[in-house]
Amino acid sequence: MIGLIALITAVLGFIFACIPGALIVGWVLLPIAFILAIVSLFLKDKAKWMGITALITSVVGTIVGFIVFTAVVANSFDSAFGSGDTRVVEPSSGGAAEGGSESNASGDAGTRESPYPIGSVIESKDWRVVINSVTLAATDAVVGASPINEAPAAGSEYILVNYSATYLGDDANGQMPAFVSVEYVTADGNTVNAFDKLIVAPDPIDTTGTLYKGATATGNEVFEVPSATAGQGVLAVRAGMLGDKVFVATK
Repeated sequence: MIGLIALITAVLGFIFACIPGALIVGWVLLPIAFILAIVSLFLKDKAKWMGITALITSVVGTIVGFIVFTAVVANSFDSAFGSGDTRVVEPSSGGAAEGGSESNASGDAGTRESPYPIGSVIESKDWRVVINSVTLAATDAVVGASPINEAPAAGSEYILVNYSATYLGDDANGQMPAFVSVEYVTADGNTVNAFDKLIVAPDPIDTTGTLYKGATATGNEVFEVPSATAGQGVLAVRAGMLGDKVFVATK
């Protein structure tokens, strides 16, 4: 019985930990589930699988909650709090950013109305971010990537954003790519976050692994966006928590 209660509590805590506005509920439920799961494992003549599952779910939920919290904190900074030192190098006609034109993120370029092209190098003091590709109408690939992935809501589709985050800072302990933020902004101006829905991306980017100076993480993030205007949206990118927000086209 305790194992079942632990499992239900862990699942609920995991779900709430994925919802930015309900993080605190997840943080309350997950420790309770963890303790109950431990207790259930020491009960004699009781099945252990529910306790083990609850234990794993509570640990994974805590990690996910930390990632969501980090993203919420990063996104809460208004552009006025940007460091002002974000630099952007647009790709040359050959497609590579090397040798392209450099501009400061505070100018007209990089706005929603005039986004930077895909492949632009967005660089702050601590991070370098490159949007490598945007795959529209990627629903089939996303749904097939994991059994837990549900079909998008009616009128919506999944898109894949592949990007690279390189740590440039001098922190001897390194930093996680979770400090980099990539969001999708619809044509109507609504922000879609990768954490809005629990979806496992094919070849996902590892945002929790620690990177040391010069190391790069590359992978995909999934966004559920309106199908009718999927290609009209833009990506809002911050190269670190204090980086200026700049916009990148989706095609």
